[in-house]
Amino acid sequence: MLRRNWRAGRISLAQATLVVADDEQGLRVWLPAGAGWGRILAADGRSHHDAPIDQLGDDAAFTPLTWQDNDVLIWMPPDAAHSVWWLWDAHTGGFAGWYVNLEAPSVRWDDGDVAGVDTADHALDVLVAPDRTWRWKDEEEFASRTGHPLYWSAPEADAIRAEGERLAKRAEAEAFPFDGSWLDFHPDPAWQVPTRFPAGWNRLRAV
Repeated sequence: MLRRNWRAGRISLAQATLVVADDEQGLRVWLPAGAGWGRILAADGRSHHDAPIDQLGDDAAFTPLTWQDNDVLIWMPPDAAHSVWWLWDAHTGGFAGWYVNLEAPSVRWDDGDVAGVDTADHALDVLVAPDRTWRWKDEEEFASRTGHPLYWSAPEADAIRAEGERLAKRAEAEAFPFDGSWLDFHPDPAWQVPTRFPAGWNRLRAV
């Protein structure tokens, strides 16, 4: 299954993942080290984190990459403006904490041979350590995009930050999903790491 982020009518980032579970709690996918992913990069190496996507230049193009450093369990709750990532160090196997990715509610699509979810990243994230202490990530990027016509308005930015604060409070309280749930997850040894995007990966955005 593909996780795709969109911005300005383009796929800004995509990840090849394996479905772990799909139930009333939402969709959970596995993104192991070695998996294929990609993002828009300018010729000088800048990404959409370094500048608004319309300022990366005409040579900016989607660039295939290989996921490194962490094995990740990604949970996408139904209709939620976030996903939560469980991070394990790919070298030691140790649990490294949670990553709360603030994003538009995901929209699913299924073309038969390939399926996925589409969302739009909100730049601001919450990093939660194993001891449940937390901090904001990418606040400067989030502030610089606020008011840009391709991103979010000031009122939308307030709602995005409020979503992050809500999850941070749950982390402080050691409430689900920061209560130890799924920390014992282990991938099936028979699973094959999805190193490539299947045909049809770049189909139109699901709305």
